[in-house]
Amino acid sequence: MPPDQHALWKREAAATLRLGLPLVLTNLAQIAMTVTDVVFIGRLGPKALAAATLGANLYMAIAFFAMGLVSATAPMAARELGAGGAGAMRDVQLTVRQGLWSAAILSLAGCMALWHGEAILLAMRQPPELASMAGTYLRGLLWAMPSFLGYLVLRSFVSALERPRSALFAAFAGILFNVFANWVLIYGNLGFPALGLIGAGIASASATFALLLIMSIIVQVEPGLRRYRVFSELWRSDWPRLRAFWRLGLPIAITTAFEVTIFNAAAFLIGWLGAVALAAHSIAIQIASVSFMVPYGIAQAATVRVGLALGAGNRNAISRAGWTAFALGTGFMAMSAVVMITAPRLLIGLFLDLADPVNAPVVVTASALLAVAALFQVVDAGQVLGAGMLRGLHDTRIPMIYAGLGYWGVGLPSGAALAFWAGWGSVGIWCGLAIGLSVVAVLMTHRWAHRDRLHLVPAALR
Repeated sequence: MPPDQHALWKREAAATLRLGLPLVLTNLAQIAMTVTDVVFIGRLGPKALAAATLGANLYMAIAFFAMGLVSATAPMAARELGAGGAGAMRDVQLTVRQGLWSAAILSLAGCMALWHGEAILLAMRQPPELASMAGTYLRGLLWAMPSFLGYLVLRSFVSALERPRSALFAAFAGILFNVFANWVLIYGNLGFPALGLIGAGIASASATFALLLIMSIIVQVEPGLRRYRVFSELWRSDWPRLRAFWRLGLPIAITTAFEVTIFNAAAFLIGWLGAVALAAHSIAIQIASVSFMVPYGIAQAATVRVGLALGAGNRNAISRAGWTAFALGTGFMAMSAVVMITAPRLLIGLFLDLADPVNAPVVVTASALLAVAALFQVVDAGQVLGAGMLRGLHDTRIPMIYAGLGYWGVGLPSGAALAFWAGWGSVGIWCGLAIGLSVVAVLMTHRWAHRDRLHLVPAALR
């Protein structure tokens, strides 16, 4: 590689890391709220942990669909900023407004659905006792959704400006608040009543509101963000832009829903295998989710970097932005796979007392699931990075089809067959997840590699 090209790739890697690492840490901070809930609820026993897993999975199925839609804020704003011009600031302001409108619309529908969480779980043939406990948990947790979506819109805004540290500060403040609120409300400390599961839900909702409040203050007072006046004239409609926002965001939402609900479906299927299998799944999926936040954050950075290059009309920069992020994300996941294989008990010990004989069956099952998770770490990175790179090109519809085919057409049927027909139990379901992720990763990467031939890049740049 010529020296000047080598320098360009190094600069791209540095730019991706400067943007991506704060996003990774922000994602880890957000997932830490859920992990914190699992740790505190785990002390209530395996049954409470299993019920919370069911409730959290239903919440995530709805919240992540909405998250996918409002995440259209980042690629739209990045392209507008990359194009520059006198109207770029106004365009970004209007895009953020559509994100906040969309967050409000989706929150109303989501909260109404989650209020009936117990009935939904019973319709999915979950054990009545666990469904009842999960419904109680959801009555507290559902109030987190409006704040969660509003925060995500503002986070997408600061990410498009390549200033993600603001969101990171807010996220860490939210973690500290969540730890304190869980300790107070679940166990009844400082004179509060011991609320158990619903206390965990209320704690998460309160912490998420604090997250949004802090983020709102930041975008109002920080000079580089304040000049965009994102809260100005929020009541004014812009229907053409809102339609454009949903045209881009709805396929992202459906893609995200396909991915998240395949894991939710796995949890529901494992629920039929009993509380031990479900508790083990809860622990293993939390560990896998933490490692996944790294390539997920880098994929978010890729969306912005590719979008900026697209707006600027720089074909070579588009290629560098995508492939640099891909290498960074998959490289990390290869290392995380090694940790899962070599030290599973160390990881599981963060959630359960390994010395307690009552937990022994959960530890054995969770160790087996982590072995499977290690196998799909790299392909999991490949699929999310491929999707993020393509979103930077505003290519979201075909990736949505790929996700539906891979996760629901291949992954879930394979997992169900291995679990119940071949008799592999929860390990079989996780093997099906690995197969589905592999299919999607190959399809996404192939589409990115052939983006010119598929006319994903404007003709003037090819």
